[in-house]
Amino acid sequence: MIFSTLEHILTHISFSIVSIVITIHLITLLVDEIVGLYDSSEKGMIATFFCITGLLVTRWIYLGHLPLSNLYESLIFLSWSFFIIHLVPYFKKQKNLFNLNAITAPSAIFTQGFATSGLLTEMHQSAILVPALQSHWLMMHVSMMVLGYAALLCGSLLSVALLVITFRKLIRIFSKSNNFVNDPLSFGEIQYVSERNNVLQTTSFLSSRNYYRSQLIQQLDLWSYRIIGLGFIFLTIGILSGAVWANEAWGSYWNWDPKETWAFITWTIFAIYLHTRTNFKSVNSAIVASMGFLIIWICYFGVNLLGIGLHSYGSFTSISN
Repeated sequence: MIFSTLEHILTHISFSIVSIVITIHLITLLVDEIVGLYDSSEKGMIATFFCITGLLVTRWIYLGHLPLSNLYESLIFLSWSFFIIHLVPYFKKQKNLFNLNAITAPSAIFTQGFATSGLLTEMHQSAILVPALQSHWLMMHVSMMVLGYAALLCGSLLSVALLVITFRKLIRIFSKSNNFVNDPLSFGEIQYVSERNNVLQTTSFLSSRNYYRSQLIQQLDLWSYRIIGLGFIFLTIGILSGAVWANEAWGSYWNWDPKETWAFITWTIFAIYLHTRTNFKSVNSAIVASMGFLIIWICYFGVNLLGIGLHSYGSFTSISN
């Protein structure tokens, strides 16, 4: 009773803080001068991290196993993983052109908000593990998979941001070239003289702007590569440990279950990303990572919506039945 009450309190506290933090983030997008709001949002993220940590520990003590047996618990752990990635640059106090928190904070906020919403109320109740899940591999396999999902999602979003900035630059260059072609010829000499007079004033501004844009693209590419590389390691460990667990539980290392199939597709997509990132331009690898963003959600969430296969524990179909 005490653990259930404490879990209920921590859930409401974390959800309330998350609601306040997302409001502060929206305000800081409109008003950049208010530094105190940004500091308050960071403190709110830290407070929410400790609340979710306390929620997981409380549920762990109450259940006697790591709370990763259904969709609600895995969403809580996914949100906790986002907070881990969010807090790394915060404690290292790195000041870069790109703030990694712009990706991790909204991801953690929306995941936590969905997990604590009324859609998964039936999964909030504690339940005894089914025999297939009563294994020491539960902690190893599921935790590695969820940590891998969190890292790969963050890295994929960084790649999406890279593509947006890159193609926005290309669109501007294309539009400027069209304006140059459509200039009236009768005023060609006058325009040439005016452009020659203004070129010294605008060159420094444009070069500085292009420099910072290129630096931002390079940082997005570097952070994306690092985070996806870390997530790929987690995903590989999770798949290998899951294969060993499957052999113990079902007598076969691989059964081509829908969850296993999409996990393999996810692993293949990001293996292609790492290969492309090493041998080709960052734009090509960013396109592959952007495709991987959708594949991850199909693997993690879409298969649970169907509720089929050997990994249907805690899915919407099994809960309704």
